[in-house]
This record gives sequence, C-alpha cells and structure tokens, in this order.
Amino acid sequence: MVLVSAIARRFYLDGRSKVEIGEEFGLSRFKVARALETARESGIVRIDIRLPARLDAELSDRLRDAYGLRRAIVVSASDDPVHSRQQMGAVAADLLGEIVTADDVLGLAWGRTLQVMGAELTRLARCTTVQLNGVLSARSDTAGSVETVRHAARLSGGPAYPVYAPLILPDAATARTLRADPGIAAAFAHFDRLTTAVVAIGGWDERSSTVFESLDPAVRERCTELGVRAEISAQLFDADGAQVRTELDERVLSVSADQLRRVPEVIAVAGGAHKAEAIGVALKTGLISTLVTDAAAARALAPR
Repeated sequence: MVLVSAIARRFYLDGRSKVEIGEEFGLSRFKVARALETARESGIVRIDIRLPARLDAELSDRLRDAYGLRRAIVVSASDDPVHSRQQMGAVAADLLGEIVTADDVLGLAWGRTLQVMGAELTRLARCTTVQLNGVLSARSDTAGSVETVRHAARLSGGPAYPVYAPLILPDAATARTLRADPGIAAAFAHFDRLTTAVVAIGGWDERSSTVFESLDPAVRERCTELGVRAEISAQLFDADGAQVRTELDERVLSVSADQLRRVPEVIAVAGGAHKAEAIGVALKTGLISTLVTDAAAARALAPR
C-alpha cells in the first residue's frame, strides 16, 4: 500500500508519466498502471469531479448528446428568471473568454441576456467585434447593444463595428438606405468573415419574443399563418427548423441565416421553460453549435 500510494502521488500530484514512474521504482509501465488501478479500487485515490454549483453537468451532457451539439452548458435551476438570465450571461461571458482566440471575428447579437453577458465580460483575446443586428429600442435603448460591442472591443484591444440603428425598420426602402450608411455597411461587410457568433433565441408570442411584440398585428398574423415558431435575430423559422421567408426580411438590419450557417462557432444563449419550444426549433435549424441555457429549458428539451 505504501508503494501504491507513492506511485499514485507521483502520477496524480506530480504529473509524472507511467514510464518515468516505472524507471524510478524498477517496474514496467503495465505494473505502474495496475498499481494506479489498485489505488482507485482500494480508496487510496478518490477522484471527485466538481463543477461550480451554478452548472448542471448531467443535464449539460444529456442535452449535448440529444442534439449533437459541440457544447451544451446548463446553469442550475432557479425560480427567478432574472437570476437565471444573470447566470446564463455570466457563463456565456466566461465561455467567450476561454474560446475566442487572437484574430477571430466575433459577432454579438442583441438580447437582454446577451447584454448581461457583455457586462460580465472580463477577458477577451484581441479580436474584431461586430454587432450582428440593430436593436429593438422599445425594449432597450440603442446604446445598450452598441455598448456591449464597444466594451468587448475595449477588453480585446481590437476594432469594433457597432450598428447605430434599429433592428426593424418601417419599410424596405428605409432599410436599404440605412444599409448603405458607411458605418452600418462596414459592420455588414464583416458578416462573411465571422469565426464566432453569439445569438439570442426568441419564440413566437408576446412573452418569448421581442420581435413578435414589435410588429403590427397584421404582420404577426401573417407570420403565424406561415407557421413561424421561433426567431434568431429576426430570421424566422417554422416548427421543423426551416426558414420562413416574409416581408420582414427586407425590413430588418441583421445578419442572415445563410451567413450564420457559414460561421464555424455559433453560440445561442436562451433559457426558460416558456422558450423550450423555440430553443428546440433553433437547434433543428442546424445553425447552433453551442447552447447556453438553464435547467428549466434543458429538462423540457432532453427529458430522461
């Protein structure tokens, strides 16, 4: 047991290889491996895997496997939607700090949880930061989304391309005029160069979508009749995850679904049981590679 303990200390605490340990003790690599097995079986070594309390490892694994995602990160359950939003935003900020690398082109969409994420960002590799769409000024002042992009750029030391304009315009002509604005055109020119994009997901009802409540009733009704069940940056999708084309396409200032499809890493941040259907639709689109959500949505999406 003393020998097994010594071998275990060398391997687990000192980070030495089985070959190095074998040379020290005059044992073959296979006998060292057997000693390490004995250390675990006898209780000399106990392996305890712990995540921060706010993360649910089991639900994260289940959700990732169910939808074939690169990553699924599920924050623990909370009865307070504001607290859940804060947790998701903080986790998404940590994730960006880990995966964004030098010279990436990072796109940030509009959303309440994404504004939390922006406020929680504390580190970011030098990259180009681009705003993926205008904002819904009825729910948040325009500077909110712009400031998220500018804050990310200050952290990274790279250039910023904000969009000082609303997401939804009254008509196609106004949208075309704004797209020609030099500042907005400069941001849009980066959409085909994106390497990482962070988006929000909306449902298709007053509670789940700020886009829905920003449209006039006649447009809402037409979209509903066409089968719209979810939206990502005002790109509309039906229950099967297929894109639904409407007049809204010409009235929005936003990255397109086709452009998102070409981005290597698309992170969606959305949660709440009321959004589970919309999140499920978004996952069917094939646009999403990583999902940050909460336990309420994850349980609905990936039941046992």
